[in-house]
Amino acid sequence: MGNLTLMMIKPDAVEKGYIGAILEKVASAGFVIKALKLTQLTQRDAETFYAVHNERPFFGELVSFMTRGPIVAAILEKENAVQSFRTLIGATNPEEAAEGTLRKLFATSMGENAVHGSDSDENAQVEAAFHFSKREQF
Repeated sequence: MGNLTLMMIKPDAVEKGYIGAILEKVASAGFVIKALKLTQLTQRDAETFYAVHNERPFFGELVSFMTRGPIVAAILEKENAVQSFRTLIGATNPEEAAEGTLRKLFATSMGENAVHGSDSDENAQVEAAFHFSKREQF
């Protein structure tokens, strides 16, 4: 079990002004922010980041959504970070997400589900390196 994970606050949540509320929930859950930035993915960035889904029917829609506006990327630290953060964000479908989870509170649909979290320790490392240079990680 690792102690780092990557979070992205997706364009829908940024557009609605939820950055502060989401960061407060993350901090209250005991995560420490090790890197943080407001940025915007290019089409190539989104296609690369989500390459694992490139054969799925929703891939084009996902890339379009993730490039429509800024995101917040963050590296979070906590014991068992990946699993702890996935519990905090809740189910992909906000209607199925547990009460109090980020997606229950801030998402509107499966497609616009407010927050991304790494799904494994290995992917957390890859995703962190995608968004942050070593000198940006503390």
